[in-house]
Amino acid sequence: MAIGQTETKRTMTGWQAVVEALRAEGVPYVFGLPGDPGHLYDAVYELEQDGGPRAVGVRYETSGAFLAMAYTRVTGKLAACFGCPGPGIANLVPGVLEAFSGCTPMLVLGVRASRQTNGMGAFQETDHIGMMKPITKWATTVEVAERIPWTIRRAIQLAYTGQPGPVYVELPADVGLGTFEIGPYTKAITGARPGANADDLLRAADLIAAAKRPLLITGGGCYLSGAGNAVAELSERFGIPVQTTPAGRSSVAETHPLFCGVVGLYRTTFPKQVYEASDLIITVGSRMEEFQGGFLDPGQPKQVIQIEIDDFEIGRNWVPDVTIQSDARLAVEALDGILQDRNLPRFDGWAMEVSEGRNLAIAGARADSEAAMASNEMPMTGKSIVSEINRVFGHDTVLVKENGGQDLWVYYWPYYQVLDQNCCVAPAEQTAMGYGIIGAMAAKLAEPNKKVVSTSGDGAFQMSIHELGTAVQNKLGITWVVMNDNSFGWVQWIQRRGHDNRIVATSFEPGIDIVATAKAAGCDGIRVERPDQLGAALEAAIAANEKGIPFVVEVPVDQSHHHAEFDRYHGFEPLASSATV
Repeated sequence: MAIGQTETKRTMTGWQAVVEALRAEGVPYVFGLPGDPGHLYDAVYELEQDGGPRAVGVRYETSGAFLAMAYTRVTGKLAACFGCPGPGIANLVPGVLEAFSGCTPMLVLGVRASRQTNGMGAFQETDHIGMMKPITKWATTVEVAERIPWTIRRAIQLAYTGQPGPVYVELPADVGLGTFEIGPYTKAITGARPGANADDLLRAADLIAAAKRPLLITGGGCYLSGAGNAVAELSERFGIPVQTTPAGRSSVAETHPLFCGVVGLYRTTFPKQVYEASDLIITVGSRMEEFQGGFLDPGQPKQVIQIEIDDFEIGRNWVPDVTIQSDARLAVEALDGILQDRNLPRFDGWAMEVSEGRNLAIAGARADSEAAMASNEMPMTGKSIVSEINRVFGHDTVLVKENGGQDLWVYYWPYYQVLDQNCCVAPAEQTAMGYGIIGAMAAKLAEPNKKVVSTSGDGAFQMSIHELGTAVQNKLGITWVVMNDNSFGWVQWIQRRGHDNRIVATSFEPGIDIVATAKAAGCDGIRVERPDQLGAALEAAIAANEKGIPFVVEVPVDQSHHHAEFDRYHGFEPLASSATV
């Protein structure tokens, strides 16, 4: 706007101003459900056909937050979710907490009691800011309608910049429904990326040059910053192996010749061997919290380079020898350039050792899974189920994960390999049950031309059954593979191993007919009765998905069968039947 020029104001409601801002920012969806449709939804309807966001209704508000998080994880684009006052906002909390834990941008919108009655015990009056402040980067109430454009712009900028995360903006009822003269919206600045300090880069390069067996570990920050290509190039150029945390998975495609597994709780035998043999760890965008880094033996002679954007996370768990506080992609690209300038030789011996071990691990896992499948025993093992999913679905598949005792097998590389970049959606450290099942719907909205599969246990699936109709209503062709042991299997496994076999509040007796329930909601489904039926069931699911029909494949699973490293992580000796590849 030129000096002396008066900004053009328009007469509109508060919610119309919000939706105008969402349209300007290219926000594609608002996930949630309306109470009074005048709050937000009427304004969305008015602009939906004119480039505004589309309203996607859910059956329960938590699902709206899960959808918004998963959509952003797949696309990098901000989505919004909405809750009505009181219980509606409270129901958003698990999903917002998950997004905050996973550093995922999200715009959370809500309604507060009107300014005239707030504090007087108005209907559904609640301290939403008190709920949201601990689990968002910013939580605010717009008390003056004219500040709506500034507030939305500020919120979106904060959601994206620095360490990303959710933000919460609420309008008092009278501000949202009232009519005001409101100025135009200016888009937020979301592309600012802090670069690395030159001295830190040089110190990191010195450590790498002095190492014999360096190892890259990518986390969620690598995924969110789009640093995967830079990591892959650095790895290939200098022969440095790559492992990931669950949140960093698919930042580098697992067909990469030096990719060698997932860390921490999610490791298998060969990845553990690579980790233990390394002498320098370079973490790229990860806190390395309990389930990722909690297994680190302080007595091991390892050095650590930590690449991290947020000062709060630096040294939070591991004490690094060098810290590079920077956007992950910028840091890796700069470090790669310095190492090239130095003509750093490849770690050829280390790379060859890892590459050979990788090939043996892949072949071993395949043989292990095929033997379990060929036994024709029921219930099936998790390893044979996920390997068959991997074989049938193949490339161009988005995997959306839960975090249960048996569906944990999709975390276990190489039993399941994520074949393409940016095709894996994992929960964050809160691992709210239901996120993966519901998030699969957002993945299909984000990638309509790709196959989408979600694996879960029957416990998480029962927490999410209310959204099957949402998938049907939106013609979302996705496949849910439910590994059914009629229990909260992980908890019950711990009860059986460590609590004198006392089974308390973890069994489902008699359980529910999952396929019949899915069909009642309008999905299609199959219950697998023999291992040799699984492949055909998955192929039937893909065929149905291509017609926009959601599909459930229910597979009875052996609760007792785990990987040996899972047993060891929990402090138990592995059973004779535990997988060891």
